[in-house]
Amino acid sequence: MNPIAVLGLDCRFPGAPDPGAYWDLLAAGADGVGPRPASRRVGDTRRASVPVARPDGGFIDDADAFDHAFFGIGRAEAAAMDPQQRLLLQTAWRALEDAGVNPRDLAGSGTGIYVGAMADDWSRLRLADDAAITPRTGTGAGRAILANRLSYQLDLRGPSLTVDSACSSALIAVHLAMGALLSGECDIALACGVNLVMSDVLDEIYGQSGLAAPDGRCKPFGAQANGIGRAEGVGAVVLQRLEGARAAGRPVRALLLGSAVNQDGRSNGIMAPSRRAQREVIQAACKRAGVEPQRIGWVEAHGTGTPVGDLIEARALGDVYGGLRPEPCAISSVKGNIGHAEGAAGIAGLIKAVLALEHRLVPPVRTAGGEHPGLDLAAHGLRLLTEPLPLPEGEMLAAVSSFGMGGSNAHVVLSSAPRPTVPSVPQDEDAQDGENPGVFTLTAPNAEALRRNLVVQARSLTARAQEPVTPLCWTSNLTRTGMAYRIAIPAEDTAGLAAALDAAAEAGEGVPEPPEPPVVAFLYTGQGAQYPGMTSRLYRESPLYRRYLDEASEALEPHLGGSITELLLGRDERVHRTGWTQPAVFAVQYALAGYLEELGVRPGAVLGHSIGEFAAAVTAGALGLEDAAALVAARGTAMEALPEGGGMLAVRAHPDDLREVLAGEPLVGMGAANGAAASVLSGDLTAIGRIREQLAARGVGCTPLKVSHAFHSVLMDPVLPGFRTTADRITAGEPRLPFFSTVRGALLAGRPLDADYWCEHITGTVRFADAAAALLGSGVTHLVELGPKPVLLPLARRLPGGSALPGISVVRDAQSGALTAAEAAAALYTAGVDIRWERLYRPEDQVHARLAPQSFDTTARFWHEPPRPAAAPAGEPGSPVLSLVRADSGPRAPEHDGGGLAEAVRETVAGITGAEEGTLRDDDRFYDDLGFDSVMFMELKYRLEEAVPALGELSIPEMMSSLVSVTTLIGYLREQLARVPA
Repeated sequence: MNPIAVLGLDCRFPGAPDPGAYWDLLAAGADGVGPRPASRRVGDTRRASVPVARPDGGFIDDADAFDHAFFGIGRAEAAAMDPQQRLLLQTAWRALEDAGVNPRDLAGSGTGIYVGAMADDWSRLRLADDAAITPRTGTGAGRAILANRLSYQLDLRGPSLTVDSACSSALIAVHLAMGALLSGECDIALACGVNLVMSDVLDEIYGQSGLAAPDGRCKPFGAQANGIGRAEGVGAVVLQRLEGARAAGRPVRALLLGSAVNQDGRSNGIMAPSRRAQREVIQAACKRAGVEPQRIGWVEAHGTGTPVGDLIEARALGDVYGGLRPEPCAISSVKGNIGHAEGAAGIAGLIKAVLALEHRLVPPVRTAGGEHPGLDLAAHGLRLLTEPLPLPEGEMLAAVSSFGMGGSNAHVVLSSAPRPTVPSVPQDEDAQDGENPGVFTLTAPNAEALRRNLVVQARSLTARAQEPVTPLCWTSNLTRTGMAYRIAIPAEDTAGLAAALDAAAEAGEGVPEPPEPPVVAFLYTGQGAQYPGMTSRLYRESPLYRRYLDEASEALEPHLGGSITELLLGRDERVHRTGWTQPAVFAVQYALAGYLEELGVRPGAVLGHSIGEFAAAVTAGALGLEDAAALVAARGTAMEALPEGGGMLAVRAHPDDLREVLAGEPLVGMGAANGAAASVLSGDLTAIGRIREQLAARGVGCTPLKVSHAFHSVLMDPVLPGFRTTADRITAGEPRLPFFSTVRGALLAGRPLDADYWCEHITGTVRFADAAAALLGSGVTHLVELGPKPVLLPLARRLPGGSALPGISVVRDAQSGALTAAEAAAALYTAGVDIRWERLYRPEDQVHARLAPQSFDTTARFWHEPPRPAAAPAGEPGSPVLSLVRADSGPRAPEHDGGGLAEAVRETVAGITGAEEGTLRDDDRFYDDLGFDSVMFMELKYRLEEAVPALGELSIPEMMSSLVSVTTLIGYLREQLARVPA
C-alpha cells in the first residue's frame, strides 16, 4: 500500500481547545471530565421510563460560539445550523492551515470530505419544536449536511459524505478517505469526526443497557471499569498521498500505512462485540499496511471501560499483537482522559497517536485501580501503559482501533513521519551565511479579527523566539492570506517579529484590501545617485536580485571590457566615472525591476530620469536587454571621452524664471526641469560660474553638482555621430506600457524609441516635472523608485498630487539589503498587490513551520431554546413573538396600512437574515447585500403570508421581478394589497 501522509490536524476535546492543549492534557495524564453544563440539560419531551441520572462527562467549552462572519454566513442561517456543522467548519479550516494549505486555494478542487458522526440531537430537538421549523431546517439539521456543509462552504467538488457506524464512525471516515486517495478519486481529503451531547436520550439508552458508568467516567481496562462516560469533541486530519505531499513540499506529521473495516455479523447480539471480527479487522489492516504485527509497539485501543467490551478487545489484540515478540505490546485508550466521544472517538484516538509519534512519547492511560485483574494482559502478550512510554528514534509503528455499537469495526496502522528531505541547493559563493529576512502576512475578515489573530501569533512566537524566522514567514504567506483585512511585517528574527506583531495589534494596524488592485508606477533614478558598492548587500543576500544583476552585467561586459558585478562588489570608485556610472545605474535598475516583477509586481506605468529611461524602456518592452546594454555602454563611453570643462548647477527656481539669465549664455541650457523650485542648468563651466554669481546676487539658492561633464546640453553634440551609429543598429519598438517620457514631458504614445529619440535624449532637457505631473494625473496609485537611493520620490512629492501617493524605495542607501527589499514587498502587499512569496525566499528557507491556530470570534452565540407555550394565532391581538433561536425572531402581526406593511416586510427580512436592529436598509439588495438564496426566498414567502394574512398565497415566480431590494418588494406587496377586495 502507498502511504497516506497526515499533513495537518486540529481538534477540540474536553479540557483541550486545540491540539497543543490536547497533547498537554494527555502527557500530564489529566482528564477533561466534569459536571454537565446547564446548556446540556435539555431533556427529551417524553418522560423517561427509568429515571436518568445526569452524571459527569466530557464537555467542550463554548460549543455555542461560532464565528459566522468569518465564513460569510448570516446570523439567521448560523442559528439554524446544527452546532456540529459549526464546529466542523472551524476545525477543518484550522486543520487545513496546519497542513500548509490555504483553504481558499482549494475552491473548485476535487478535495474529499469524510465526516464521522452519530449524534442527531439537534435534528430531534428542532423537529420537536414546530415553531423552530423553517425552510432552513433541512440544511441546518441532519447528519448528511455535516459533510456537505464543509464542501459547500469551501467550494469543494470531490466526494462528500457523512459516515454513521456508531462509535467507529470517525475512524471509518478515515478509512474511506484513504481509499479515495489511493484510488485517485481525490488528491487531498479531510477526515473528521464530531460529537455533541444535547439531550439525554443516549444516556437513558446506556443506562437501561447497563453500559453507563454511574460517575460518567471511562476507566479503560481498569480494575474499577464500570461503563461508559459520554464525551463531546471534534477533530479533523488532512490527508494526501505521500508522493503528492512531497512534490508539493507539504509537512508530514505521520503516515497512515493501512486500514481495514469489517462487521461482526450475527454474533452474540447486535450490541455485543465480536472477538473474531475484531481479530480479523486488525489482521486485515496489518496485511494492507505490509506490516508484521510484531513490529507494532503500541495500540491506541477502543477501550471504553465496559468490562465485557474491554475483555473481548484485549483478547482480540492479544490474538494478533501478543505473539512472538521480545516485549509485550503496549495498549492505552484516550477515553480515560476525555470520555467516550462516540462518533468522534476514532479521530480522538488517531490524533493522539499522531501526536505521540511526533513527540516520541506515548502518554499513560488514565484509569482507576490499575489493570483489571480479569484481563490477564501479560498472558496475552499485552501491557497497559500506566507510565509514559518513550519512543526511540527511527521509524515507529502504532495502530488505532475503533469499534461501533452494532458491530462496525475499524483499524488503522500508522508510522512516524519520515525525516524531511532537505532541498539540494547548489553552493553559492556570493550568498550570505545565516538566515534571510522574511515577510509575515496575516489577513482576516475585519479589523477586530486581524487584531485578535495578531495577539495570538505574537504570544505564540514570543515563546518560540529561538526558531528561524523565514519558515514562519513562509508558512504565513502560504496559509494566512486572501481575506479582506491584511498586514505584512518584514522581520529578521523571530523575537523581533513577535514584538512587531504585538505592536501592530496594540496600534490597530492593518488595512482593508482596496476595492481595485493598485496601479504601480516604476520610477527609474538618473545619474548622480550612484556610490561605490551600491546594492552589494542586496546582491549577497538575495539570490533573486543576484540573478538579474548578473544578467545585466553579462549583457554589458562585452561593451565595457569589465564586470559591473565586480565593480559594485569591489566598492570600486570608478563607479563615479561616466563610462561606468551609466552602465552601473542601468544594471541596478534592470535588476530591481526584474526582482519586483518576479515577485508579481506589474507596473502600470514607467518613468525614467535621464539614464533611467533605458531601464524603463526595457520594462515597457520597447528595448531588449542586449540592445539597451549596447546603447547605455556606447552612451557612457562616448560621454566620458569628451573633454572636461562642462558643469551643472542645481537652482532653486522655476525654469521660466531662468530664461532671462540663459538668454545671454548660448553655451548653457536647461539640463533638467524637476519642479517649481528644482531646475538644473548645464553647459560651459565658466558661463555657469557667471550665472551663479547673478543668481546669488538675487538671493536665489544654487548648488554646483559634482559631475564630469555638462550632460543634457549642447556640449554633448560631439557624442551624437558615434552614438547614432550604435543606435541605428538596435531594434526599436513602441512601449507596451504607458511610458511617461522625460524627453517629451508627457505620455509617449504612437512612436518608437528609435535612434532619433535616443539622440534627442542626450542633448535635450530632462522634463521630469512635466512627465511626472502627467503620470500623477493618469490614475496611478503608488510610486516605486528603482535606483541606488531615493531621488525622484522627494521630487514627485513636491508636485501637485504627489504627496497623496505612497512612495516606496526598494533600496534606500548603502546598508540596504534583503530586509529593505522585503519591506518594499510588504508595503506593496499591504497596498493590495498579490506578491508571489515563493520568489522572495531561498529554497532552503521554504520550510513549513506550524503557526498558532486561527483564532475565531466567540462573541456570537447560537443554541437551541426549548419550545415556548403555544401562542395565539398570528395577527391576533396580544400574540407573542415566537422565538426560534436567539438570533432569529419572527415578525409581529402589524396593522396593514402602508406603514404597517413596510414595517412587516422589514421585520420579516430582518428575522430571516438575523440582522441587528437598525442595520437593515430599504435599499439593501436581496442577492448582493443580504445574501438571499432560494431557500431564504421560500422562507420569506411563508413568513410574509403569515405576517400579512390579507395577501393570501404569494407566488414566487410572480414576485421574482420585485425581489431586487426591500423597497421594490414593499412596492409589489402594496400593489397586491390594493387588489384585495375590501
